Amino acid sequence: MIEKVLKGSPKYYVWLAFLGSLIGLGAFTYLFQMKYGLAITGMSRDVSWGFYIAQFTYLVGVAASAVMLVLPAYFHHYKKFKKIIILGEFMAIGAVLMCMLFIVADMGQPQRMLNVMLHPTLNSVMFYDMLVLMGYLVLNAIIGWVTLECERHDVEPPKWIKPMIYLSIIWAFSIHTVTAFLYSGLPGRHYFLTAIMAARFLSSAFCAGPAILLLLVFLVRKLTGFNPGREAVQTLTKIITYAMAINVFFFLLEVFTAFYSGIPGHAHPIAYLFAGHDGHVDWITGAMWIGATLALLSLALLIPPSLRDNEQLLPWSLGILVLATWIDKGLGLIIGGFTPNPFEKVTVYTPTVPELLISLGIFAVGFFVISVLWKIALDVKKEAGHF
Repeated sequence: MIEKVLKGSPKYYVWLAFLGSLIGLGAFTYLFQMKYGLAITGMSRDVSWGFYIAQFTYLVGVAASAVMLVLPAYFHHYKKFKKIIILGEFMAIGAVLMCMLFIVADMGQPQRMLNVMLHPTLNSVMFYDMLVLMGYLVLNAIIGWVTLECERHDVEPPKWIKPMIYLSIIWAFSIHTVTAFLYSGLPGRHYFLTAIMAARFLSSAFCAGPAILLLLVFLVRKLTGFNPGREAVQTLTKIITYAMAINVFFFLLEVFTAFYSGIPGHAHPIAYLFAGHDGHVDWITGAMWIGATLALLSLALLIPPSLRDNEQLLPWSLGILVLATWIDKGLGLIIGGFTPNPFEKVTVYTPTVPELLISLGIFAVGFFVISVLWKIALDVKKEAGHF
């Protein structure tokens, strides 16, 4: 099936060339970072995690979201998801690769990855996070490729693949749970120090990830004519709506706990994000208010069935949801956790141009992989008459 990558329209090759140019730009900037170190980023002694780790966190959720297709399809035999389940698995592969690249970028020197593998620290959550990410990547690659090959030849998948599929469901929950433990296990960061951090991560993952998948499916449908099925779209949209409602509810629980308890360490990060702290009002304040407004707007557009089932409006609703969750998780989570610091001092963090260029290159790598894998999957489905 690899040969299908080499057969495509001029637009397909232009798209890959465009992504390749972004990858090259990101790689060149990364060489600059390797030479001068993390000093070229906006990170500091007080803000030791920045844009890289924030994107890693968000993309782990995107990768885990494939379970929202796999679980109904294999546990509840919901066959309507069969047409798009392979797309979700291949999107998870691209997302995990981006996660790993963001970790490498954040480490500063790539050889430090060898320290994690050659000298493992068994009480380190990062070690286990690396294991579950690599395991999830392998599982999705094997399951996706084998099931697609079987679809190509119009045969049933082998029996040995079923245990791997069930394992991947458990694994999907584990990758974002372990990632949440990276945060909630830090006693000096009160914004992270909450028992429902893992639950918040999962709820945001199960709304944002499927929303991104549907947006990409809509784009593919417009470009190729691939039809995911109206019932599959409506069912997945309901899942997204419930998950987003739970995600917003969990955040409001944090707000209540922080301000009703009056514990300064819990209240100050949220206050800083939305109103500033001790006279410091920074760029993140405006972004967080935009994110909160978009989150409520997305629910207003998704909860009423008449609006949710309107496929002309749906892409806009999903786009608003994705932007809202990214602002919360891809910006606010890290900045709120590190500001103010344990000494109640404010160190403003702003991503630098090199950080953004390297991140752009990593995103381009992910989209390149997803584009190639989806090209293979859609060509196989077209040959098998499953369009």
